[in-house]
Amino acid sequence: MAATRSDGRDGRDGYLAFVESHQHRLLRAAYLICGNRHQAEDLLQDALLKLALRWSSVRDGDPSAYVRAILYRDAVSWWRRRRREWLSATPPEQVAHDRDGALRLTLHDALGLLPPRQRAVLVLRYYEDLTEVATAEALGVTVGTVKSQCHAALRRLREVAPDLVRDARPSQGSADLASGLEVNP
Repeated sequence: MAATRSDGRDGRDGYLAFVESHQHRLLRAAYLICGNRHQAEDLLQDALLKLALRWSSVRDGDPSAYVRAILYRDAVSWWRRRRREWLSATPPEQVAHDRDGALRLTLHDALGLLPPRQRAVLVLRYYEDLTEVATAEALGVTVGTVKSQCHAALRRLREVAPDLVRDARPSQGSADLASGLEVNP
């Protein structure tokens, strides 16, 4: 019985340590996926609850990948139930007047125009910096689906937010790397 209590305490401590070290990054990813801070907090809370229930079987693998998969699948389920009805078009934060802030808002608005799967693929590939294989595993789709959804999403972003393409191109004589938005127009 003492071993069971020890395992339970160690499991709880491990779970709490994981949550403390990963919650901010996971909350940012949830916000990027759904575009609403309150919904992102709810999604993350539900995902962490599901993780807690399965912690003993998930802790030795990659718990953050497990939580990300839950976040993206629950977000898509929510979108399907709500039929993409948006309660608010503007975020509660103050509008930034600097160039980076304007680009950030442009990107946020453009991401909001994408279908849920395309948005999830872009966030996983370019924000979370996952490989195509890891993105496919997180979403439960094939690598080919990730590639096609990514291509379609980037094409759609170029259509709805041409400012992103212009700002992503390096200036003349600059050695900056391309962002990917201007590739394969």
